[in-house]
Amino acid sequence: MSNIGVWEDAEPGVRRKIMPPGASLMMMEVHFEEGAEGYEHAHPHEQLSYCLKGRVEFTIDGEKRIISAGETIVIPGGARHGAKALEPSALLDCFTPLREDLIKS
Repeated sequence: MSNIGVWEDAEPGVRRKIMPPGASLMMMEVHFEEGAEGYEHAHPHEQLSYCLKGRVEFTIDGEKRIISAGETIVIPGGARHGAKALEPSALLDCFTPLREDLIKS
């Protein structure tokens, strides 16, 4: 069963919906409850995150940075990163190439 366009739980307090992808670019909307975390991880894909609402603290290769609604952050491919919502928040994450590891056919 495909998970495209379907809300799913990612981590405790974190839900995501993967949008229909293009040939080499995809995006997903991610909602966080206050204090919820996207656990630290790394992937070879370049990522651009746009904050739709709230405030999110990112840690990228050990460096912390907070973004608020209307701001973006770029995560280079291969960088270890995680995120923590400082208040109820939502992100729009874009990846290139496709995150085949997240897409279920």
